[in-house]
Amino acid sequence: MNPVKRKYIIAQLIVLSVILISCEKIINPELQSAVPVLVIEAWINNKPEKQIVQLTMTQPYFDESLPTGVSGAAVNITDDLNNVYSFVDDGTNTGTYQWLPSNGQGFGGVGRKYNLSVQTGGETFVASCEMKRTTSVDSITFTIKPDFQFPDGSYVAEFWGQDPVGQGDSYWIKAYKNGVLLGKPSEITLAYDAGFSAGGNFDGATFIPPIRQAINPVEKDPKDDRKNLPPYVKGDSIAVEIYSISNAAFDHMQQVEIQTQRNGGFGALFARPIDNVSSNIFNSNPKGSKVVGFFNVSAVMGRGRKFQ
Repeated sequence: MNPVKRKYIIAQLIVLSVILISCEKIINPELQSAVPVLVIEAWINNKPEKQIVQLTMTQPYFDESLPTGVSGAAVNITDDLNNVYSFVDDGTNTGTYQWLPSNGQGFGGVGRKYNLSVQTGGETFVASCEMKRTTSVDSITFTIKPDFQFPDGSYVAEFWGQDPVGQGDSYWIKAYKNGVLLGKPSEITLAYDAGFSAGGNFDGATFIPPIRQAINPVEKDPKDDRKNLPPYVKGDSIAVEIYSISNAAFDHMQQVEIQTQRNGGFGALFARPIDNVSSNIFNSNPKGSKVVGFFNVSAVMGRGRKFQ
């Protein structure tokens, strides 16, 4: 390389480094206030337990307080057989509306279609969803597996299950370690058929390894934040549940993943812009107030195991 050209490149790199360093500055932008919008989160399933519809209002981006609950609403879900499930305000002023099963029977059934109605503030908000089929967790295994994420000799968990034949099944796979949900944004596990997306062509197959192994938590060693802890040790328990979700819910949750997994620093400049995620809930009056959130009705199957 020409010495003059080489010196020019080095000089340019030095200037660029100085610019990047000088750009590293903490700012506190003042965002314009927006009119609060109703949020309806109605993720219902057929497990024989209390079901919840949550009504809250949106709040400023930097507001770290709990969202304001909406009380006094009429919340009902009606199926295609005209059965009505009424959700009652639990009286905590958190916007929590609940339905309790009777005789050990869970909510609804696979193949049934459901309509959500929320009446509040003189307006009616509606949504619809069909309970799709799910699939079983056949087994859960533990193996010693070399993995760059974990120390040598760590045991890694893996669940086994198969997508039923017929394209278009979507799932939300949840894992619990010692009874605690792995609920970080990075721990959201979605599947379309047995793969990651509609174009994967994994209909009727065993779930692919990255999905099967996504039930392993990644936690930092409190004594050394450069190292990870083993995901499971003897005595730990694990439970895996497979929730059926609509294809619209699959898209919604993928958007949630993108919007919530944001690292700071220089890399944030190249991240996808912050945006509202999709919703399947609408105001019955097209000229009425806006609404966000999602309505889905899931069938659930699962299995647990203790590591001994």
